[in-house]
Amino acid sequence: MAAARGDNSRPRPGAPVDVEPFRRALTGCIRSVAGDAEIEVVFANERPGLTGESMRLPELSKRPTREELSVTRGLGDSMALRKACHDPRIHATMSPPGTDARAIFDAVEQARVEAIGSNRMSGMAQNISSMLSEKYARANFGAITRQADAPLEEAVALLVREKLTGQKAPESAGQVLDLWRGFIEDKAGADFGDLSAAINDQQAFAKIVRHMLASMNVAEDIGEEDTEQDDQDSETDEDQPRSNEEDESESQEEAGEEAAPADENETAQDQMEEGEMDGAEISDDELADEDSEDSETPGEVRRPSIFGDFNEKVDYSVFTEEFDETIAAEELCDEAELDRLRAFLDKQLSHLQGAVGRLANRLQRRLMAQQNRSWEFDLEEGYLDPARLQRVIIDPMQPLSFKREKDTNFRDTVVTLLIDNSGSMRGRPITVAATCADILARTLERCGVKAEILGFTTKAWKGGQSREKWLASGKPQTPGRLNDLRHIIYKSADAPWRRARRNLGLMMREGLLKENIDGEALIWAHNRLLARPEQRRILMMISDGAPVDDSTLSVNPGNYLERHLRAVIEQIETRSPVELLAIGIGHDVTRYYRRAVTIVDADELAGAMTEQLAALFADETTSRRRPAGLRRAG
Repeated sequence: MAAARGDNSRPRPGAPVDVEPFRRALTGCIRSVAGDAEIEVVFANERPGLTGESMRLPELSKRPTREELSVTRGLGDSMALRKACHDPRIHATMSPPGTDARAIFDAVEQARVEAIGSNRMSGMAQNISSMLSEKYARANFGAITRQADAPLEEAVALLVREKLTGQKAPESAGQVLDLWRGFIEDKAGADFGDLSAAINDQQAFAKIVRHMLASMNVAEDIGEEDTEQDDQDSETDEDQPRSNEEDESESQEEAGEEAAPADENETAQDQMEEGEMDGAEISDDELADEDSEDSETPGEVRRPSIFGDFNEKVDYSVFTEEFDETIAAEELCDEAELDRLRAFLDKQLSHLQGAVGRLANRLQRRLMAQQNRSWEFDLEEGYLDPARLQRVIIDPMQPLSFKREKDTNFRDTVVTLLIDNSGSMRGRPITVAATCADILARTLERCGVKAEILGFTTKAWKGGQSREKWLASGKPQTPGRLNDLRHIIYKSADAPWRRARRNLGLMMREGLLKENIDGEALIWAHNRLLARPEQRRILMMISDGAPVDDSTLSVNPGNYLERHLRAVIEQIETRSPVELLAIGIGHDVTRYYRRAVTIVDADELAGAMTEQLAALFADETTSRRRPAGLRRAG
């Protein structure tokens, strides 16, 4: 441990440094802190992270500075402490619903485990301080001067760290804590005194944090009965066998792929991959909750939303958000009806599943093939490198050179499929969209890419309760958006496909599909993606027309919703790290989106979706601002 922490001597300027002793010492220190002698520590030019028994740390430069070494130690300490002091199952049980509440809960838990190490070892406290200082500097927190731009979760985590360790926030954090300190202490100050006593008891600590979130009106409080019920639900999910309908549905899909006309070799390869990946899928589902906690980079900073005061700038307003709802699909109807609708969806497209399944298998092969596309050279073992054989011919004393394929971390990606649930999609388009989304989500999950499926519509035709409130208020001029939004979560990114598959049958429900307000739906889906820890985020919009809401357009300019949609797209395409693409069904979406494709027939949707996703994954270095050369069909 001393070797990893004590040697800060500066190397001779200009001379390369042998960093291997530092790596070995740091690896031993991490294993000691984590209490796991089997943990693998890898230094690579990729985002640091902890996944299961593997830890990634940044590759050191040839002449590392003291600060670089300290930051690397801090990252290692942070992840080792999480391994030693964090129980992902307790965390999953106690986590609150809601993106903002979950972000605060996660950040405070990371602050807890780091505080445990900082209080016990002064060297570790210095390393973690260096890591945090570099993190906030990289996120440019020093430039934040408004509370609206300051992430609340980081402010709460910094204040918790200050209370637990007595250490002030790093200078690079700027005013983030000061902008929120008054609000946090006013709402939840009484709870901070209890945190130190519970620092070593994760469940007790989590209960206090939940009470703090309730005091800040971010999430509901949690009681003993809620915790016990969550534990029972978790055990039930793990032990519950798959239903006969699910097994029969999968058998029909695989049978459809066999029966469809295809080359024999290709069909055999598809079946082989299908069987191999299905076997792996069980373990992925069982470990989904646990791995999702440990796979994040320590102290990941959520970017401030780019839509803070956006509506004011583009002259877009909402009369009332009182009746809007974001709802999970299973809450809109009971389980029996969901099962019936899912069976109806499968029956409607039994002939299409074979063709879509083959397209999904091709996408899977392309994605899996790209995971091994780089090599390490000049190794002592591996594959013989023929390009370096001439050195042996020139000098027989030269040793043979070997190479080895290097795995590329392809799992750090999340894809959101945002599906237009308007009335004009009724019939064939929505049926095909639901099936394609279902099979693509399954395919991406097998490749280690998380997928989220969302839908958007309105709760009523011609305004609903929002319009009634406007009428009761005396019909004020230019009320802005005048309808009740309904945003539906069919499958969250962290939910296994097996548990969410029946939710897609909801799109077949009579009366669900009404009007569409695309701009606000894009903002909603974009902000959900921005809160994700994955480094690469892809948002695919599937729609068959421009935004339409009769109630809103009857009391505002005719281009009111379309103008807002164009502004939202421009904002995402030019200012966001989210990669946006669109597929229009019988509607030319290329006039809205830079990266877009239009199809004439809904049956072309499967091919268009797989082609565009494959094109995105084929060139990860393509800038999101440069059109990807998508073709326009029809």
